[in-house]
Amino acid sequence: MITTSPRALYIHIPFCTNKCFYCDFNSFVLKGQPVEDYLDALEHEMKLTVAQIRPEMIDTVFVGGGTPTVLTPQQMEQFLSSVRRHFPLSEGVEFTMEANPGTTDLDKLRVMRDGGVNRISFGVQSFDNKLLERIGRIHNVDDVYRSIENARSVGFTNLSIDLMFNLPDQTLETLNESVSRALELELPHYSLYGLKIEENTLFHTLYQRDELPLPSEDEELDMYLLIMNRLKQAGRQQYEISNFALPGYESRHNMTYWNNEPYYGLGAGAHGYHLGERHINIKGVQPYIDAARNQLPRLDTRPVEASEAMEDFMMVGLRMLDGVTEARFRSQFPGVELRDVFGETIDRLVENGLLQHLPREERYKLTDKGVPLGNEVFGAFIS
Repeated sequence: MITTSPRALYIHIPFCTNKCFYCDFNSFVLKGQPVEDYLDALEHEMKLTVAQIRPEMIDTVFVGGGTPTVLTPQQMEQFLSSVRRHFPLSEGVEFTMEANPGTTDLDKLRVMRDGGVNRISFGVQSFDNKLLERIGRIHNVDDVYRSIENARSVGFTNLSIDLMFNLPDQTLETLNESVSRALELELPHYSLYGLKIEENTLFHTLYQRDELPLPSEDEELDMYLLIMNRLKQAGRQQYEISNFALPGYESRHNMTYWNNEPYYGLGAGAHGYHLGERHINIKGVQPYIDAARNQLPRLDTRPVEASEAMEDFMMVGLRMLDGVTEARFRSQFPGVELRDVFGETIDRLVENGLLQHLPREERYKLTDKGVPLGNEVFGAFIS
């Protein structure tokens, strides 16, 4: 178990201009929300957090949501100043902020840059305007191009976009066109996610009514393989199940999660992990504000048993194409050998051609066959 202070920081800004039809994230439509009070409460949580778990040095910051870039330039400056005031950021910190195309004008981007943000992840999802409307996005393709151009004009070079597949009425042809247009932007990082139908979303209601025309399972697999092949041909290395990058542009913050390492989690509904304990914060905006005025705004805190932590190690670690090593397992669980815990499961997956064993490196990784069947592999490690 890692006993040092987290070197990664996640902060949640839960406001959005609207709620997308597939989204079950902890987010709320911006209109009428007490944004200033929320930012004050968030800073108080920062103060209480560093008093309880003193930070050494923060190597990665990730601001997610919601849509953090719905903050005004003044609110953005206030927020970023509070982060720097309470957390010591390393000289080479990776500071990512999620953004929605159309919410990043030049003034706001300059405030972000001056406040320490050096990486932006845009939620593009598709380059098909009809499909964007179909899934409840409020931006259009022109907004994507304008946002990327604005970001580059003020000095951002570490940019990423999200694309989605397995969307209603989406075909291989329309997906291929989106991938082509995405690659024309020549970005260093791309994330590709298949649609999952989550409860408490409009899409779940439509799915239950059989009113959501989704691609078949075979078509979904073909879409994923298309993405893999197109991005690899474009020189973007697949370093994780859903992520592709030029060398040196991998998401260092997300690697924290995949390496099962500790991280701070602040904001409404945020998760955190430290010293074998996971927490989740109160989700509602006003309940979070009320709680954070007096104490850490926890909804639930629970210890993670060693057996669960070991399962987590395998499930998240094998998402990376480099896989997991016995040496890293020993470093997180001293006195325990990986094969003593999971040897039988590993051998079965190797025999089925889903995992590869590299004996000289003491490493286990997904095979080409195992990558599109990742969920089957990960599930095998749950007792």
